[in-house]
Amino acid sequence: MKENTWTRWPSREALSREGRSRSRCLLAWTVRALVLGLLLWGAFADSPVGGWKSAAGAAGVLVAALLAWLFFRTTLQHRLWPSLASLALLQGVAVAAHTSGFRTAALVMWCGCAVSALERLPPAAALAAAGVALGSFGAVNNEEVLTSVVTGIGLTLAGYTLRLDAEARGSAQRLLVQERAARAAEAETAALAERARIAREIHDVLAHSLSAQLVHLEAARLLIERGGEREQVLERVVAAREMARGGLAETRHALSALRGELTPLEDFLNHLVGTADGAEITITGERRALPAEASQAVRRAAQEALTNVRKHAPGAKVRLCLDYRPHEVTLDVRDSGGSPGELSGTGAGYGLLGMRERAELLGGSLEAGPGEEGFVVTLKVPL
Repeated sequence: MKENTWTRWPSREALSREGRSRSRCLLAWTVRALVLGLLLWGAFADSPVGGWKSAAGAAGVLVAALLAWLFFRTTLQHRLWPSLASLALLQGVAVAAHTSGFRTAALVMWCGCAVSALERLPPAAALAAAGVALGSFGAVNNEEVLTSVVTGIGLTLAGYTLRLDAEARGSAQRLLVQERAARAAEAETAALAERARIAREIHDVLAHSLSAQLVHLEAARLLIERGGEREQVLERVVAAREMARGGLAETRHALSALRGELTPLEDFLNHLVGTADGAEITITGERRALPAEASQAVRRAAQEALTNVRKHAPGAKVRLCLDYRPHEVTLDVRDSGGSPGELSGTGAGYGLLGMRERAELLGGSLEAGPGEEGFVVTLKVPL
């Protein structure tokens, strides 16, 4: 339900001192000191110094200051009736001051009541309270009617201007709070995304390295069980050792990638193909630097595809094709096929699924399935 404009309070941010600059606060205190000085001057200028009258005038100033403070506190809490009561008592003090001969102090209090009401109360209550204060001011003012009317209009505009300024300041304060909350949420989201990226990198490096080692160690185990030759077993163990070394190098590489220190993608793929038997690579399109996430997706897909070839089609020839297109980069990995290896049943089968999830996070895709000869893995990553 939409709030009625005439009964809507100024926001608490507008009524509070929070968010005010030092110069604005200094100006506000200067105005308060000036008003208090005018009240004290009126209390002593309109009557001889000394006697009970001056004491009563000073006491009246203190009471007026207390009521003004109470009015500011209750309006800040959006309590309508206590606010109106404190404002009415303040105007009552003004009436008593005028009756007692403190004319200047009474006029200052009526003017202050009108401006403060227009600045801090809901419009309906503000107009009523300001009307009473300005009416009292005009009734006792000895100036000409036109002068009183002009003064009343000026005070009304002053109160309304202060209200607009306070509302603008309150809106700016709310926007600042929302912006800070948005920045905090953005920072938290970025931190979670970075943690997820680190987790993916560590998982991919370890999964590739450990699965490759498992291939060779499992082959060594089978050779030992079947009485294979010592040289064959040793060859498998040495290969597993080399994969462990490669895993350590990949771990260092992943850490460098997390720091933004990636080696060129072409160099990485050439090195990867050079360590795999029967593999070759073709690079087409205009070569250019890729975003870190896109580059890592291509690297991990190539590693996973070569590992699967070693497991499911040992000895098969592999062709990698990296194609730079205007709006995407494509990696195509095809093998010539072959008989399933003894280790085709090892592994959990999550490698390609992880690569597909990585590609989809970047808005791309990964397709894997039988080709004309063997198995085909195609990765597409938009740029």
